[in-house]
Order: sequence, then C-alpha cells, then structure tokens
Amino acid sequence: MSLDTDFERVSLPLEFPFTISRGTIEEAENVIVRVSDGDHTGIGGAAPSPHYGETTETVEAVLPALLEIVEEVGDPHELARIERRMRERVNRNPAARCAISIALYDLVGKRLDLPLCRYWGLDSERTLETSYTIGIDDTERLAEKTATARERGYGTLKVKLGTERDEEIIETVRKEAPEATIRVDANEAWSPREAVRKIEALSGYGVEFVEQPVPAENPEGMAFVRERSALPIAADESCVTLSDIPQVAEIADIANVKLMKCGSLREARAMFEAARAHGLETMLGCMNESNASIAAACQFAPLLDYADLDGSLLLAEDPYEGVSMPAGEIDLDGIGRPGTGVIRIEQ
Repeated sequence: MSLDTDFERVSLPLEFPFTISRGTIEEAENVIVRVSDGDHTGIGGAAPSPHYGETTETVEAVLPALLEIVEEVGDPHELARIERRMRERVNRNPAARCAISIALYDLVGKRLDLPLCRYWGLDSERTLETSYTIGIDDTERLAEKTATARERGYGTLKVKLGTERDEEIIETVRKEAPEATIRVDANEAWSPREAVRKIEALSGYGVEFVEQPVPAENPEGMAFVRERSALPIAADESCVTLSDIPQVAEIADIANVKLMKCGSLREARAMFEAARAHGLETMLGCMNESNASIAAACQFAPLLDYADLDGSLLLAEDPYEGVSMPAGEIDLDGIGRPGTGVIRIEQ
C-alpha cells in the first residue's frame, strides 16, 4: 500500500473580531493536511496556538518530515507506529501532529465506510450541545453578539472575561440571554484572590462554571481558587497532555482537553479515560478551527460532559463542511458520511 500526502495553509476570516484577555484576532490561520490511498482521501486540520509555542510557520516547517513518516509506513491503520515515529521526529508541534492524526482517522473511516464514532464503538445518539463563544467587546457590541447568538438558537454561551469590567460583561450577556446557560473563561487573567472575589460575584448571574481563572504556571493558585470557589473550576491551559491529568484532578473539577494541545485523537481518548478515573468531568474544547478538524472533535461527543466546539461556527466562511450543529446541537446521527464526516465544499 502507498499513501500520497500534501498540505496547504488557509486564512479563514472570523465573523466577528475575537478578543480574549491575551489579544484579538480577525482571521484563523489553519493548515489543511490530506492523506490519500488512491481511492479515498483523509482530511485533517491544524490550528496552532502561539500560546503553546506553535504557529502556522512552524507547522509548515515540520509537516514535510512528519508526512514523510506517513508515506514510509504506508498504512493508515498503523496509527500507533506512525504517532510514535512522529513524536520521535518532532517532540513539540502538537497541532501539526494532530492534523495528520485526524487525516489518518478520516481515511481509515472512509476505507471502512464507518463514521469515526461508530468505528470507536460509541453511542452516536448520546450527544450534547456545544457552547458558543462571546468574545470580549464593548457593551453595545456584546449585546449585539449575544442577541445574534440567541436568534440562532444557541442555548449555551461561553463568555470571555479578564478585564476591569468583567461583571458588566456578564450582566450585559445575561440581560440579552436570560434563559441561556452561561460559562465563563478568564484565560489565566486573574490572581487567585481576585478570582475568588470575581467568582463569588459571577455566581449571582447563574454561571455554570469558570474556566482557567489563574495562570497554568500557578497550580497552587488554582488549588486555592478551587477550594474557595462558589462555582466549579475547569482547567484548560493547565490541561495539555495525558501527564497533566493527575495534577488537574487536584486543582480543578473539569478537564478541558483540546486536540491541538494534546497532539492526536488517541491521546485525547486516553485523557478522557484518565480524567474519568481521577473523578474529573470532561470537556473538549477547540481553537479557531475549520471543520477540517472540528468534524473530528465532534466524534468524541458521546464521551463528554461538556463541549466547546464552536471553532467553525465563529468563522465567516469555511471551505469545509463537517458535522451538523443546528443551534449548537452536535448531530452525529444525521451526518451520513464516513470518517470524521468532513468534505470540501465545491467552490
């Protein structure tokens, strides 16, 4: 068996400028990977994050060496061998490795004519709703974005915080969406004592949980917040790979796994299993991503307590179509396509 591989960089405009406590972006830079056996083509996407030391430039730099391994092995079913050799060649760059993992799983599913969730033996009827993110903005724009989300039927909103006006932001969102489930994400912006104060105030607005209130480099601070918090705490930046799960269980209630952080679909599944064993609830999050990778993330829905898989929903346009998410509901049964379910939209 032989495999052909290639990749391309794509710039995907966002519907709204996306602001978190660390900055603002207006475009999502992704790298699309393709792996073909001549009859079927697997598609994967990399959405690197500079916060973890990875950029589209580093992804493009390492992909030729990684894809050479895929072609040398020549069998998409040899996922463990390919992933081991990729880690030996490139220890970092998890988004680059993950794009290949996604493309290989997509190819395997297409060869077997099975959706990935069924290939894994998961219950496709047991799914859930993704949150939809409201980025930091001025009060008027926050109200407009929240109203738009409500009109589109999104019932769970993830609100970015980490400013001097955090309570005003939540008050604005709650006023525009009085019935919505609201989660908040501070992206490491608070000190431990500040976090405890702010979380106490947030609890009055019916917030479900708070994500990464303090920097990942301060696990003692996370533990301090969790012990005193009026709300459950989710770990994102503190939860990168499988080896982080034991510590996360000491400092948080929810493990937020992201494919672009952990480097492969196999690693993500192992993280969910380890999180359960440590008494943690599980969430799968995302970066600003195309359906080239979000479609694969959606396949994990039956394993999750929470989903934050709105990366493609935040784009103004996406050249790829994936799993349908009407009003945020991840519809695995309605996909009707094998593999991850991703296809390129004909231009």
